[in-house]
Amino acid sequence: MYKEFFHLKENPFNVTADPQFFFSSSRHTEAFSHLLYGIRQRKGILVITGEVGTGKTTLCRTLLNRLDENIKTALILNPNFSATQLLHLIIHDLGIEGTFRNKFALVNALNTFLIQETGQGHNVALIIDEAQNLRTQQLEQIRLLSNLETEKEKLLQIILVGQPELCEKLKLASIRQLNQRISVRYHINPLDKEESREYIKHRFKCANASPENNDHVPFTDEAFDLIYESSGGIPRKINILCDRALLAGYTQGTRRIDEKIVQSSLEEVFA
Repeated sequence: MYKEFFHLKENPFNVTADPQFFFSSSRHTEAFSHLLYGIRQRKGILVITGEVGTGKTTLCRTLLNRLDENIKTALILNPNFSATQLLHLIIHDLGIEGTFRNKFALVNALNTFLIQETGQGHNVALIIDEAQNLRTQQLEQIRLLSNLETEKEKLLQIILVGQPELCEKLKLASIRQLNQRISVRYHINPLDKEESREYIKHRFKCANASPENNDHVPFTDEAFDLIYESSGGIPRKINILCDRALLAGYTQGTRRIDEKIVQSSLEEVFA
């Protein structure tokens, strides 16, 4: 509704995981570097955690867009399946065709595929989002997949991405073997105050339809401060609050989003 009013080509504060709007904060840049290192160096199992709304899924999609062409990938967004179903999803996402009657056939087909890809100088990465929802049986299956290797290197790089509960689950005695195999770990913290301001400016610039107005952002300094204080620097909360504030500005016929508008929006969305 407010796009034309603010001279925008698209909504700058959608809560979808759009790589176009990826913001390279210090935390997200470090997480991205950890992932690239772990994949390229074939480190096996990598774990990225962060609170709800800190941009983990956007990070995953950005990673997929920026990986080298010789790295084949599979992305599992919701691992709420049985261990066998999870294998089917991985096989399907990697484009492995065939009829697989049991778990052995699935693992064998995956192993054959990985050996062929490695022989061609390729690498394969599996990203599992919302990994805190994985059950013990599924985590054990992932541990077994991490056994697929040659004498020199891992054939499959497995990235587990989830909320902090994932860390607690990995400490369970029943899956301690998996926990010991994790070679890369990184936790994404919320944005700090200055990064929150730059994050808003970045998203507004990405959505701006007028290049000559790229440096113009309608939020006042006081509005920026209140957005940060109320969101705690969590990107998803920032998006929701900014979206509502822009809508309020449009409704009131003003292109200046001040502290009063943000406060009113805050009471509506986080009541």
